[in-house]
Amino acid sequence: MVRMPPTPKTREKPFDAKNTAAYPLAEAARYLKLPAATLRSWVAGRAYPKGDGVARFQPLIQPATGKPPLLSFWNLVEAHVLRSLRTEHGISLKDLRAALRYAEQHLRVERLLLDKKLCTEGGALFLERYGTLINLSASGQLAMRKVFDEHLKRIEWGALALPIRLYPFVSSSAETPAKPIAIDPAIAFGRPIVIKVGVTTQGIADRIDANEDIDEIAADYGLLRSDIEQAVLYERAA
Repeated sequence: MVRMPPTPKTREKPFDAKNTAAYPLAEAARYLKLPAATLRSWVAGRAYPKGDGVARFQPLIQPATGKPPLLSFWNLVEAHVLRSLRTEHGISLKDLRAALRYAEQHLRVERLLLDKKLCTEGGALFLERYGTLINLSASGQLAMRKVFDEHLKRIEWGALALPIRLYPFVSSSAETPAKPIAIDPAIAFGRPIVIKVGVTTQGIADRIDANEDIDEIAADYGLLRSDIEQAVLYERAA
């Protein structure tokens, strides 16, 4: 009898919640306070008229899964970083892609939007290239750097210089230094939480919609009334 050699075992990749598909596009757009159409164009690309025909912008973000597109926590961070340019400047997918390509090739970083180098030379090169492409003045580049830095402050970086937690803006129009809400893939399955106690903002909003008293909800969680109001504002902000 011939003994067959044992079949080698396939080594499974370790599960990493930060890079796992978890957010449909509409949900991710709501969490980031982005128009869903904008996020879709970043993730899936979009067609645009060119001459007598139609051309297509290629996506800037590679989603965790493609059909239908589902985003990972890291994809949320990438979209959050891109949003910083959209806040003050009209977005151009072509120029953004060129700026990213320039910075990533120069630094040899595969996914610059996820790398802590954005806080240092990577971010400077990226913004310098982007500012040149859109003919932005020196003062305009300085203002853009400030907006970019404010967004980067809302990312918490881990030991490997990769994002582990995101503090989204509470609403699309009120960008303040406060960071009461967090998205952490290790807590509540990556759903937005009030960071003080780890309770989801959706859970709080649901209790308000059920006509529960704000002060009673605050007492249940050991929160202030203002914490409850911030959670509801985040959930209901357009």
